[in-house]
Amino acid sequence: MAADRGYDDKAFRDELRANGIRPLIKHRIYWALDHAHNARMDRDRYNRRWMVETVFSSLKRTLGSAVRARSWHLEFREMVLKCAVYNLRRTVRYP
Repeated sequence: MAADRGYDDKAFRDELRANGIRPLIKHRIYWALDHAHNARMDRDRYNRRWMVETVFSSLKRTLGSAVRARSWHLEFREMVLKCAVYNLRRTVRYP
């Protein structure tokens, strides 16, 4: 999982690792060891984040940034439908 420095909490990293997920989260620079951690990061994988961020931005601009459902299950379904509509629009626009 790739994320920015806002998610660099140790407890969050530990929980990801406990679930078998390798975190690609840069460390905030407080000590020299943080520079070393960031240098060891797989840059090719981390630098793919821009693609996801671009899609999120496009989704928010075209289909709105808010969900109207109130329960978690319905919010999730609404987001899945928004992503499906986004993919259909891209397919129709760029054959």
